Amino acid sequence: MFEVINLLLLGGTLITAILTVRVKRVFDAVVAFSAMGTFLTLLFFLLQAPDVALSEAAVGAVAVPMVLLIAIAKIRGLLNNPMEVD
Repeated sequence: MFEVINLLLLGGTLITAILTVRVKRVFDAVVAFSAMGTFLTLLFFLLQAPDVALSEAAVGAVAVPMVLLIAIAKIRGLLNNPMEVD
């Protein structure tokens, strides 16, 4: 049972990592990156590394995507045509 869950989480991590690189829009890449951090958090938790899981949840799933989204919003506010960011 645990092997199936580990494989599903590993597959989800791999898919979201590929999506992070392949998508066209920056916002979609940030969302995929956040999803990858969530998959990694669950994977670390199942591998019995709760301290690493908490660090990944704080940094990889929340802090870095939030900083990236704030940066995108600031850049869009400075541009004459906000659609140039896409």
